[in-house]
Amino acid sequence: MLVIGVDPGTLHLGWGVIETRGSQLVHVAHGVIDVDDALELPARLAVLDDGLRAVLASHDAKEAGVEAIFFAKDASAAAKLGHARGVVLLALQRQGLVIGEYPPATVKRAVTGQGRAEKPQVARMVATVLRLEKAPRADAADALAVAIAHVRCAPARRIAAAAKAAAVANPRTAMLVRALGGRR
Repeated sequence: MLVIGVDPGTLHLGWGVIETRGSQLVHVAHGVIDVDDALELPARLAVLDDGLRAVLASHDAKEAGVEAIFFAKDASAAAKLGHARGVVLLALQRQGLVIGEYPPATVKRAVTGQGRAEKPQVARMVATVLRLEKAPRADAADALAVAIAHVRCAPARRIAAAAKAAAVANPRTAMLVRALGGRR
């Protein structure tokens, strides 16, 4: 199965496609959609949409992972990132992909075993896991890390989905799921 990971950004949108072959993860492709910072935000979003649509058309991914927003002190930057994420989520949804969203700490933990790993460490581990000769550019490495996290978090997603389905079917199960911290 092909999985695409996306690291949203309004100037540099990283993407990476991996394939699962049994328990093995195989690199397929990666890249960065670079946008001219002289463009106004709406024009940048259009460039991102066109670029991501081209990537999606080139690779028949079935699932996607997207990095969740990291809330920094700069509200304006977070808002712009939110716009880019919206473009990404819409493009992935229109393609019919199963989408998972992952906070940066979850992505880092899935790749390095540590939620506070630095970007260079994540990039080196991505290269190691995917047997790449050298670490990809930062935005592409982050996107590949998101794809890896998506695959590695799949068992937990399946368990959560089964629990939610059981909760809908049986009110007693719903009480148990809520008691264990799940949402209905």
